[in-house]
Amino acid sequence: MACGFRRSIASQLSRVLDLPPENLIKSISAIPISKKEEVADFQLSLDSLLEINNDHSRPDIQVQTKRLAEKLKCDTVVSEISTGPGTVNFKINRELLTKAVLQEVIKDGSKYGLKSELFSGLPQRRIVVEFSSPNVAKKFHVGHLRSTIIGNFIANLKEALGHQVTRINYLGDWGMQFGLLGTGFQLFGYEEKLQSNPLQHLFEVYVQVNKEAADDKKVAELAHEFFQRLELGDVQALSLWQRFRDLSIEEYVRIYKRLGIHFDEYSGESFYCEKSQEVLKLLDSKGLLQKTIKGAAVVDLSGNGDPSSICTVMRSDGTSLYATRDLAAAIDRMDKYNFDTMIYVTDKGQKKHFQQVFQMLKIMGYDWAERCQHVPFGVVKGMKTRRGDVTFLEDVLNEIRLRMLQNMASIKTTKELENPQETAEKIGLAALIIQDFRGLLLSDYQFSWDRVFQSRGDTGVFLQYTHARLHSLEETFGCGYLNDFNTACLQEPQSVSILQHLLRFDEVLYKSSQDLQPRHIVSYLLTLSHLAAVAHKTLQIKDSPPDVAGARLHLFKAVRAVLANGMKLLGIIPVCRM
Repeated sequence: MACGFRRSIASQLSRVLDLPPENLIKSISAIPISKKEEVADFQLSLDSLLEINNDHSRPDIQVQTKRLAEKLKCDTVVSEISTGPGTVNFKINRELLTKAVLQEVIKDGSKYGLKSELFSGLPQRRIVVEFSSPNVAKKFHVGHLRSTIIGNFIANLKEALGHQVTRINYLGDWGMQFGLLGTGFQLFGYEEKLQSNPLQHLFEVYVQVNKEAADDKKVAELAHEFFQRLELGDVQALSLWQRFRDLSIEEYVRIYKRLGIHFDEYSGESFYCEKSQEVLKLLDSKGLLQKTIKGAAVVDLSGNGDPSSICTVMRSDGTSLYATRDLAAAIDRMDKYNFDTMIYVTDKGQKKHFQQVFQMLKIMGYDWAERCQHVPFGVVKGMKTRRGDVTFLEDVLNEIRLRMLQNMASIKTTKELENPQETAEKIGLAALIIQDFRGLLLSDYQFSWDRVFQSRGDTGVFLQYTHARLHSLEETFGCGYLNDFNTACLQEPQSVSILQHLLRFDEVLYKSSQDLQPRHIVSYLLTLSHLAAVAHKTLQIKDSPPDVAGARLHLFKAVRAVLANGMKLLGIIPVCRM
């Protein structure tokens, strides 16, 4: 990829430097476009070259740069060689650049950028991604939105790179809260309300029973007994729990459908109650289990009694905990999927929990614990609807759709849409995802409704608008022009800037594949959309000579294709009209 240009430059460099071309490819990077001046297309950083050679003597970099540039020659691919601060710069033959980029975008389709030499030799892996993981019998809390969309992005990216991905939704469907809920439903529950609006009713019951348990020890004891009955397999308690679980999953599947997200497996903590007892036995057999004065079982990960390194794995009454069930789940998944990597996507508050789980797996003798990875993220602040504080994701989705419909109603083209509700939802989701993905995942961010819906500026609405506008160009002019094109007709600065930017897509994908951060792709797509907006104004198709119109249409078609590819990776469904 980068249309073989990177490999061609590496071949010439390898002859001069006496290094294998493969060692040089990742040191040759596409140069980001500049608004101020036309730039070259690729650069070789001398710093990275010295790293390859393990040269720590740090000779005068600029002297080395000039010396190397003098040994290199222009050829049919490279039309100009220059130097910058610590870099050798390569300008590609302009007509070759135009032809190669546009042909490759159209030929590779959804795989554009993924067939790059940057990914060559990448082994195909079995990857498990655990994400979303809401708590059963509670409405889908907005706090689970980030895990859901980030996990979906990571799974999409890994799949696009050819890995075998298993998407797991590990539900919070066990634990003391079910003791409270079971008792609460027996005390305050109504069958009719459970039928008509299950999660809302269970939420109300849960709030009420928590209040009662705080004031009345008897209620707290009943809850404790109910959970013990669950753990011991009491048929009546399990039957009620199963109903809560089934009703919850039904509701979640409906919300995931709205988000355009699917899972290969719905798992849950409940699957690992028995297996967590096996984990306790194994910890005990290795002499790692210690009993506290109150009778709980703990593991001291420091080995010297450091309180911050003590992990509780069993309550004093013998019931399991979250950590024990996570250990059992990891062991079970290794048996089932024989994964090369398992990624957990949860908020940064669980960082210590996962460090302890991975450490315990290691001391239990599971070397594959090193294949487990936690991708933490920050907190969203200020996500409120017009009615006040938001707790539930569905309220946010409904608000987004409503606001987007109101925005669209003020634009005359909306009347032509077949399904304005569906379009509004897709645009609204794009707005939500782009606002979320613009920064580092680990950062907290302040949610802003006003910023989310701006149609200009760096927003998801702007990406959707650009995609729809380019699709409209193809519909209006497409038929007669999209056969062949004349590369000489795309040499204006606006065209060259777009081609140079398209050239960089593989590097952006590579960066995101390395650190699992979607912001690289977001930033790339926003720049691409701004470039397209400028080109749309200056590179007219209407009333242009046929060969000029055809070449420009090819360029816009390539922009739309790459824009759609990137949006889909992020979990956004591109719209063709808005």
